[in-house]
Amino acid sequence: MKENYLEHAIPFLSRIPEERRELFETYFKTAPIWLLESFIIIDKMKRGTIFVQEGAPVDYVYLIGDGVIKATDYRFYGIQFDFMRFEGVYAMGGMEVLLDLDKYRTTLQTVTDCTILKIPVAKFEKWIKSDVSALQREARLMGGYLLQQGRDSRAYLFLQGSDRLAMLLVRRFEMYGKDGVLRMKGERQGLSDETGLCVKTINRSVKKFSEQGLVTKVGNQIVIEEEQYRKLKEIVDRIIEPDEYLLSK
Repeated sequence: MKENYLEHAIPFLSRIPEERRELFETYFKTAPIWLLESFIIIDKMKRGTIFVQEGAPVDYVYLIGDGVIKATDYRFYGIQFDFMRFEGVYAMGGMEVLLDLDKYRTTLQTVTDCTILKIPVAKFEKWIKSDVSALQREARLMGGYLLQQGRDSRAYLFLQGSDRLAMLLVRRFEMYGKDGVLRMKGERQGLSDETGLCVKTINRSVKKFSEQGLVTKVGNQIVIEEEQYRKLKEIVDRIIEPDEYLLSK
């Protein structure tokens, strides 16, 4: 009965990929009925919508049913810096709840049209702080995210120009590549925002990678195939994980 109620509370489960559906089922496997009854579904939030504003009061926790969102920081000289993209099943606002913060700590915006699940923060907090299993799951997810963000941020301190872009392209392929191919359309400004490099440097690096056969330019698209990804990853591993790279040789 619980599984049937979950499908009723989250109607988009029936139309998302099985792997993603299982992530939702695992996330909410100990959720009480009163929590499921509080769910609010936004069936299609338009691309480019800012739905969480840094500094605003925490009123909802969000999970992405379908689509991609990004986290943006504007604190440094007013410059936009996109420091993370999300596609997995994460509770946006969950970190603020666990740390007892009453204001959001980042700005969240849709990169594509998204299906979004909203949970009133009071309901989410009551559940997460009274259910040990749910608390442990949330802590693992948050810890994994913070670990990856910290590793990437430390690497960016030392990477310059094309090496920094190579690292981002590797991450993008691992997150969004489908059937061994990653296609990015009109991404120059987005790549600039996410790496902290100027558009001129991005264009120069893309040209360099294209000449080396590491990416393929098709019109305004950047295309990366499996073999190109492996070569880019080899470049990145050699720089940021030299010991592991040498041991693999």
